Amino acid sequence: MTLAVTAESRQSSLLADLQSAGTTIILEAHNGLSARIVEEAGFRAIWASGLTISSSLGVRDANEASWTQIAEVVSQMVDATNLPVLVDGDSGYGDFNTARRVSLKLSKIGAKGICLEDKQFPKMNSFIGSRQPLADVNVFSGILKAVKDVQFRGEFVMVARTEALVAERSLNEALDRAYAYEEAGADAILVHSKQKTADEVVAFAQAWQGTSPLVVVPTTYKVNPKMLQENGFSAVIWANHLLRASIAAMQQASAQIRYGGPDMLEDTIVPVSEIFRMLNYPELERAQQIYGGTKA
Repeated sequence: MTLAVTAESRQSSLLADLQSAGTTIILEAHNGLSARIVEEAGFRAIWASGLTISSSLGVRDANEASWTQIAEVVSQMVDATNLPVLVDGDSGYGDFNTARRVSLKLSKIGAKGICLEDKQFPKMNSFIGSRQPLADVNVFSGILKAVKDVQFRGEFVMVARTEALVAERSLNEALDRAYAYEEAGADAILVHSKQKTADEVVAFAQAWQGTSPLVVVPTTYKVNPKMLQENGFSAVIWANHLLRASIAAMQQASAQIRYGGPDMLEDTIVPVSEIFRMLNYPELERAQQIYGGTKA
């Protein structure tokens, strides 16, 4: 566990990964511990998911958590890992001024980028209901330009996410929006869909004539990295899987403890020593000997 990790010391460049020939796989985390797990699993970047952070705070993914609450969790994630963290910034939490303030704050705490989506504020999770009001293209482009004009220290990536397909708009509108967002300064374009197959996002990628890398977030449909790379996607974000896995595990453990006691779990859960290892308790023991005034 490193006690001082600066934004400049992140192990990989998020922008370079997005611009590389391969397809970068980015995994969701929602607190410091899950960020550490993502790093140990060998991923190159972390998605600070609005859905999973909000859910872990016990509120809905509808801007019920304030941006300062989200930033606090992101700060904990940044402190816990050396990986670059890309933050789900929803629709910017208001207007252009709020979006640039949020982005600057995230940069200062060590996040490496923000993803902004073209919905009206307050946003609703993409998979809830059919009413997904989109922001005016010019208004959202202004938000992107405002963020891009912020004087960040070091690299800070801005990903523009179009929800046109989620809102059941045409492929042409999704493309037109993406071209406008590229012109506004987006470093990458994320195209989202809630269909049961990848056909929509593949059609988008095949029609895309821009130069910005393409990112996709599969949730309702199945894909594999090879298929994504063949269709020109630079990154895939698995955006909610760790939270979903943890909910299933905790529900099962709670039921077993309630009706059979914790002894039934010992063969399926990690020992307490694994928690101590992950959070580097031995370093604290060594530091105690050096700084804590303990006599040899």
